[in-house]
Amino acid sequence: MSITTTEIQSQPVVWRQALSTASASGAIFGAPGERVLILGCGTSAFVAESIAILRETAGLGETDAAYASEWTPGRHYDRVIALTRSGTTSEVLDAIALIEPGTTIALITGVAGGAIHELVSESLVLEYADEKSVVQTRFPTTVLAIAKAAFGYPVDQLVAEAETALASPLGIDVTGYDHFVYLGSSWTYGLAQEAALKVREAAQAWSESYPLLDYRHGPVAVAHPGSLVWVFGPVEASLIADIEATGATVVTSDVDPLVQLVQAQRLAVALAESRGLNPDTPRHLTRSVILR
Repeated sequence: MSITTTEIQSQPVVWRQALSTASASGAIFGAPGERVLILGCGTSAFVAESIAILRETAGLGETDAAYASEWTPGRHYDRVIALTRSGTTSEVLDAIALIEPGTTIALITGVAGGAIHELVSESLVLEYADEKSVVQTRFPTTVLAIAKAAFGYPVDQLVAEAETALASPLGIDVTGYDHFVYLGSSWTYGLAQEAALKVREAAQAWSESYPLLDYRHGPVAVAHPGSLVWVFGPVEASLIADIEATGATVVTSDVDPLVQLVQAQRLAVALAESRGLNPDTPRHLTRSVILR
């Protein structure tokens, strides 16, 4: 069994631990009314997008998300959150140096210690959710679970749904597809982007992600019988019908979209293994991008 598979399977246990302290650890996301920016790269950028929408939708204050590698100062924020599993990503460290003086700088990471901790005033260290694999799975979902709980979204069934899903076969023959598309709306678009990234990272396969209702506006043109189109969250029957008319297979589910992301992680690993690839060591990738 790969490290990635072990870490995927551990998510219900890790989530349970995270949720038990979410009322306290969730303070890292800022007090109600604070204007917040969340910075990240790669997976962390997608998680930041989802958290920003969840926080604003919950009425807790204006919340932006940005790629640390692309962000430039300009807007005022009460709090900037750096989201980085390793705490060593060069672009995150560079972005922190640009933050307006007097701004609260917070950190969410999986590793204690290191230079980044000297640059922030608050930190949430999730060492129990850290991972050995290059491919991120349980760290980002744990951060999202904490955010959902802290913002008042229902999470009572989250662990049980994940346990049930992981105890059952995936139910998808990944070898029957050459094209994987993930669609999401609102906060689940970040999940869709992350799911597509997992397929590219682990399996070197053709994957895409789009906002749910934008899929008709061009991307559906490449859908074909070899396409698997995975939808996070609710979807209108008319869109399913339009996609299925191309010959593509549509996957939907009533479980929490965060549990769907766990299933998408499983698909990426299964696809990698079907291609003779090791999902723990993706081609050209390292655990952290360090440019100096």
